Formats: sequence, C-alpha cells, structure tokens
Amino acid sequence: MQIGVAYSELGQQVWLNFEVPDVSTVGEGIQRSGILEQFPNINLSIQKVGVFGRLVKLDSALKPGDRIEIYRAIIADPETVPRRDRNEDD
Repeated sequence: MQIGVAYSELGQQVWLNFEVPDVSTVGEGIQRSGILEQFPNINLSIQKVGVFGRLVKLDSALKPGDRIEIYRAIIADPETVPRRDRNEDD
C-alpha cells in the first residue's frame, strides 16, 4: 500500500510517498521511509507522531493513503510572542 511521511525543520520540508507491506505500523513506515537517515536528529522516543493531524502511537496500524507526520517541539515561547488583538479586523 502507498503511504506518505511528512517532516519539516527550519527552512526544509520533506514529504515522501512510498510503498509498504499491507500490514505495517507507523513505526515501520517511518523506518522504511529513510527519513531517520536524512534527519538523524529525529528522536522517536521523544517526538510525537500523527496521521493526518491526529496523534498516534508508533505501533498503530497504517491504512492505504495515510500520511505520517513527525512533529517537532515548539520553539517559540508563547509568553514572549506578542499576541494579536482579535478585534484588529473590526
């Protein structure tokens, strides 16, 4: 079955489409994608993963057409980022 893996870092985004066996997990899909070699700083024991924006575990089963997303930690501190006034557009 065909699936995709998406990951982005500052200034670089990758979306890989490839084939995996019909009975594959999210973790197996990530391993087969080769993305861990391309981005050796990915740490799946710390970083969260999802399928189409929904958090999943590495042992979750994949379905045809799934897009695995590897999430990075938030680097901006919400306390230091200026808030936009919601009434600016009024």
